[in-house]
Amino acid sequence: MLPEESVSTPEAGASGDSPGNSDELATAVAEAAPAADAIEAGIARLYGEPLLRMPTDLYIPPDALEIFLEAFEGPLDLLLYLIRKQNFNILDIPMAQVTLQYLKYVDQIRVRNLELAAEYLLMAAMLIEIKSRMLLPSRKSDVEEDGGDPRAELVRRLLEYEQIKLAAYDLNTIPQFERDFVRTQIFIEQSLTPTWPDVEPVDLQQAWLDVLKRAKLTQHHRISRQELSVREHMSSILRHLQSARFVEFGDLFDISGGVPIVVVNFVALLELAKETLIEITQAEPFAPIYVRLAYSPA
Repeated sequence: MLPEESVSTPEAGASGDSPGNSDELATAVAEAAPAADAIEAGIARLYGEPLLRMPTDLYIPPDALEIFLEAFEGPLDLLLYLIRKQNFNILDIPMAQVTLQYLKYVDQIRVRNLELAAEYLLMAAMLIEIKSRMLLPSRKSDVEEDGGDPRAELVRRLLEYEQIKLAAYDLNTIPQFERDFVRTQIFIEQSLTPTWPDVEPVDLQQAWLDVLKRAKLTQHHRISRQELSVREHMSSILRHLQSARFVEFGDLFDISGGVPIVVVNFVALLELAKETLIEITQAEPFAPIYVRLAYSPA
């Protein structure tokens, strides 16, 4: 077979593109492709523009992306978690395993927060001490002084802590206001629905006392003038004494007339005694006082 001959078309000849122009076009396409890939593979977008590299002045705190899967409220909480997680008997704690796991967790805390690790380090020292006391051979005198198992005090604290923790969980399950439920508030237009106040007997009593107090403050005291004659009362006393030989002092006063009458009557009695028209006598101390007409010789 003969080799195929290239046939030139009018369109190809009319394009006017030279081999040099084709090479430039291919180079431009090759350079644009990585740029488009870089835009799509940007780190992020800031105001709609792709961010191609990490900013050099960006500060990220060391603890910004830390995730704590287990949060403990203290060393007893961590120790109780390790025991319950592995189903250890809390009355017979394997101190070697628990102490090793506890120290691993404390090492992680010391790297992140040394101040938080201080309390955990104190418990770690206690665990190591208990572990060392269990490894050493114990004498009979030491057992009697320590009261038996060196883990007893730790077990007691763990049981008390667990009891309080379970009680706290039970309290937390009780529905709480604004956490589990809210009170429904209904607003009613006051102008549409009349509201009548609830009046208690105590409120009525207090209102009455307030009215009575105001009435006492506004009361009026009127003084009326009354003319009283001492001479008339002197004549009245003399007429009274003429009908009886002795008259008791109290019988000479009419208390129904009020204080002014009694005062004028007493002044009239004193005037009669001053003029020696009457005599005021008393038989003995504390005896009744009698009034009589004065003796006048014939």
